[in-house]
Amino acid sequence: MRSVRAFLLIALLVASLAVAVWYMKQQSGRLDVVEYDLTAGKETPVAIAVAPDGSVWFTLDGADVLGVIRDGKLERVTRGAASIESVGIDVDAAGNVWVSDPTNIAIVKVTGDAQVSTFPLGTPIARLGRLSVAPDGAVWFAEATRYSFTRLKEGQLTRNVFDSVRGGPYGVAAVADGSIWGTLQSGNQLIHVDADGKVEEYEVPTLGSAPTDVVVDAHGDVWFLEFRGNKLGRFSQGRFTEYPMPEGANGLSGLAIGRDGEVWFGVLRAGALGRWRDGKVELLRLPREGARPYSLAADADGNVWYADIAGYVGRVVQ
Repeated sequence: MRSVRAFLLIALLVASLAVAVWYMKQQSGRLDVVEYDLTAGKETPVAIAVAPDGSVWFTLDGADVLGVIRDGKLERVTRGAASIESVGIDVDAAGNVWVSDPTNIAIVKVTGDAQVSTFPLGTPIARLGRLSVAPDGAVWFAEATRYSFTRLKEGQLTRNVFDSVRGGPYGVAAVADGSIWGTLQSGNQLIHVDADGKVEEYEVPTLGSAPTDVVVDAHGDVWFLEFRGNKLGRFSQGRFTEYPMPEGANGLSGLAIGRDGEVWFGVLRAGALGRWRDGKVELLRLPREGARPYSLAADADGNVWYADIAGYVGRVVQ
């Protein structure tokens, strides 16, 4: 009888341990986040950027306002006119917010006291990608309708046209030396435009990979997403390295450099964020079902923020 009881006790302990291990595995692949809910107003956050003062700005699709989170509070600031597919936003050193406006064929500037200025592009239509503000205050953006990575500085537009006839400029990242890196989705290339306007093109190894978002880390390495290739790419010292996604990770969008050089990106079709560190990619699911993180940004402390087109803005708790 005692042996039976002992056997049952051991079996119960083993079962409890198995459940505990299973639970820990389930939780280890999930992120702890703080989210701001915009679904009550049926608003769709699209692009996101962090200002020098720590405020977090984001575009709202089809709205005539920008969203901003300051001191933990959600606010809305007029942008002058409504726009759809406004996927470019950044903030300069003075706190001015710069936004792409394909609907009204312009780049928009919103100052800290909500004054709005508009810079027309002078084209009949506009297809615009991401936007990045350089340390010298120049505003760079991907302008597909002109086959250009375009610079706006002191009210003047300078178009830097690339050779690829396939085109599809989307991502852009400004660097401290006055240059920028960009991506060509259809052209399957990385583009570098130096401070003098010289354009160089680099073929991504995976054919038809459709590179999209791009960032440059503290070491000067260029990181980019391959939407169709389903890979995270790095271009360092003239060489490409590609990191395939783990199982279940599809629909890559949004890219940011976090703490200690970690590379973060959104995974639309998994309701998750991806993280690269120490040469490995892992998939970290957001706690809410139906999450669709489209754009990412990191603040001065390396905290990662994301704009979720399901109607939320969130911050990863680290």
